[in-house]
Amino acid sequence: MTSPIKIDIWSDIACPWCYIGKRHLEGGIAALGADAPDVEIEYHSFELAPDTPVDFDGSEVDFLAKHKGLPADRVQQMLQHVTGVAANAGLDYDFDALRHTKTLKAHELLHFAKAQGLQLELSERLFRAYFTEGRHVGRVDELVELAAEVGLDAEAAREALESGRYAPAVQADIAQAGAYGINGVPFFVFARPPARAPGSRHPHCRAPRVR
Repeated sequence: MTSPIKIDIWSDIACPWCYIGKRHLEGGIAALGADAPDVEIEYHSFELAPDTPVDFDGSEVDFLAKHKGLPADRVQQMLQHVTGVAANAGLDYDFDALRHTKTLKAHELLHFAKAQGLQLELSERLFRAYFTEGRHVGRVDELVELAAEVGLDAEAAREALESGRYAPAVQADIAQAGAYGINGVPFFVFARPPARAPGSRHPHCRAPRVR
């Protein structure tokens, strides 16, 4: 199969299965070797917990126990399981260091990076910062630092975030997710179907119902 493939991926920086799915996708493409088609990957915004404050006061266990209505020991078991799956994908998750936060500004930055041709590089940097380094990806100053690390202009990134210039693009992605019936991520769409297209998603990261 040598025809070019476009893959649109709805994901959230705060979704552990999205980072794992990213690694699996990259590994699958690499495994094709010389037979791999040209692949264009574009990330789209999805907020799993849009009501999360930027500065959440508590641990990941605290957040998930409240969000999912589960006892803390059950949440710990879940995180241990995810950590093991991530390790098998070559990722070193550190949920003790993780700073749970609202990811809206991170999504805006990803749209800014897409306009500069560096979305894939930034998505990798944000995932690593969040899941392995304990960085605060909800704060503008921290996001600007991460943007600069992948080659984006720091001042331009700050202006984009402070102006909210890419907020409409984020909301358009979220609206498109609703049109496709997406309620969990990662969600992969191949070759841009015209409407509620078949895709694939990992069942573990689900968005809350909005009434």
